[in-house]
Amino acid sequence: MISVDDLDTELLSALRHNARISVSSLAAMTGASRATVAARIERLVASGTIVGFTIRTGHETRSAGVRAIVMIEVLGKLADRVADQLRGLPQVRALHSTNGKWDFVAELEDRDLAAFDETLHRIRLINGINSTETNILLKTSKTGF
Repeated sequence: MISVDDLDTELLSALRHNARISVSSLAAMTGASRATVAARIERLVASGTIVGFTIRTGHETRSAGVRAIVMIEVLGKLADRVADQLRGLPQVRALHSTNGKWDFVAELEDRDLAAFDETLHRIRLINGINSTETNILLKTSKTGF
């Protein structure tokens, strides 16, 4: 990992907000030359600090009727098996391992409450899951880092 300075931080912040922003706009925003900005972005990509550029559409953020975070406690040494089964569910948008009481945090999306209830039921039936705690997400005011 490379050392990230103030200019890199400004560039990363601007790119998180708008991955399509032009090098010229970034240069004007930061006060750096276009060549410097282009070289910094290339360095950030080459070092793995930036691993890709993407977009988020309004449709994707509105399509899920229900979004939630599910904390999952696993029995014994079944974590790998449980993780494999969770990753196989299309409603699981992201799966994170963690420390403390919960072994996993799963981000779920489903079309409506009835479908969401069925997904939770399926998750709770996975062999090795000891307990879960679910929090439905009501409103998102910021995405990304």
